[in-house]
Amino acid sequence: MILVTGATGQLGTAVVQNLLKKTSANQIAALVRDESKASALKDNGVDIRVGNYDDTASLDKAMQGIETVLLIAGTDEDNRIKQHQNVVDAAKKAGVECVAYTSRSLKDRNTLANKLMEGHFQTEDYIKECGLNYALFRNVLYMDTIPQFVGERVFDTGINLPTDQGRVPFALRSEMGEAIANALLESGCSNRIYKLTSCESYSFDNVAATLSDLSGKEVDYTPTEKSAFETQMKERGVPETMIERVTGFLTDIKNGQEEEVSPDMENLLGRKPASLKEGLKVLFNF
Repeated sequence: MILVTGATGQLGTAVVQNLLKKTSANQIAALVRDESKASALKDNGVDIRVGNYDDTASLDKAMQGIETVLLIAGTDEDNRIKQHQNVVDAAKKAGVECVAYTSRSLKDRNTLANKLMEGHFQTEDYIKECGLNYALFRNVLYMDTIPQFVGERVFDTGINLPTDQGRVPFALRSEMGEAIANALLESGCSNRIYKLTSCESYSFDNVAATLSDLSGKEVDYTPTEKSAFETQMKERGVPETMIERVTGFLTDIKNGQEEEVSPDMENLLGRKPASLKEGLKVLFNF
């Protein structure tokens, strides 16, 4: 049986939905914090287990009868590493055979501007050292984040970001969920690291050109300085911690941390992942 944690989140939902297409519901369990949000999963026959990453007793209970656990990265960035360790410890205690984890595809952990990303690699280290078989899914930035990066008024203001000509092989979250589900069912846990990216990397020049093509409106990309971008965010009332996080992501893009392209996702899907144009057409409802 496969246990998916964070199963009512966006990535967790995508994984479970794809598992349901290819295996029996009685082979799938879902760890959720709020059972009321899991009614659709329950209706589909998924075994609902209530708990959270801080509650070790609930984790111990959730791991019973589980062969593989997919640990979806937590969103509590201040406590995430300890929470992940709790899940791994519970899996090992219960005799789970495999721990899989949704990490991040980044080139060099030692030169990251966004220091919060280091937690993913510390989790990877802990999983590798725990003695269980593992699968690590290093996910590139979701294409789904592009609307947030470019802003609601992109067709009026264009794109103004401190990313220079940095490139990202953006991929849709839904296809990442499908690729992960396929890997769990077909490849199992053989101490593998998968880099889940699209087949081609894109700059925000490419994003602007694609939005221009799709909308029929001219969208320009103007690289800005980090300091000017931070000032603009402050003027809009964005909290300091959020400014730091956003600029960390964008600086890493500029520095090439996100640019690596891998065939792993195409191989797991059995087809090419959605292109930038195909993805933006869906995300912007063209």
